Amino acid sequence: QAQLVESGGGLVQAGGSLRLSCAASGRTFSISAMGWFRQAPGKEREFVAGVTWSGGHTYYAGSVKGRHTISRDGAKNTVYLQMNSLAPEDTAVYYCAAGLRPLTTTPMDYAYWGQGTQVTVSS
Repeated sequence: QAQLVESGGGLVQAGGSLRLSCAASGRTFSISAMGWFRQAPGKEREFVAGVTWSGGHTYYAGSVKGRHTISRDGAKNTVYLQMNSLAPEDTAVYYCAAGLRPLTTTPMDYAYWGQGTQVTVSS
């Protein structure tokens, strides 16, 4: 099993920035890709960004492309999501996930999940 611990959420004004972190531990050798998802109240969990465990390939949802950047520090087994130009519609609980399959946008393809961190963007 792999364990994921997120940090970095909080309250920010529209136009501001936040950086989320996700530290992975345990059976990290089995991980193929890491993803960030978010879930707003009353909505389904949606893909935000993903990166291969090697860090060589990234993919973004259209709603965040150009504003957010996902990256990985291999030495620390940590994945980051730098979020810029935040808007109220970015408000959600953000989850880090680890997948055992190639990079995908489908939540069901991810085997391990963090506890989530709240991001609130005020207008």
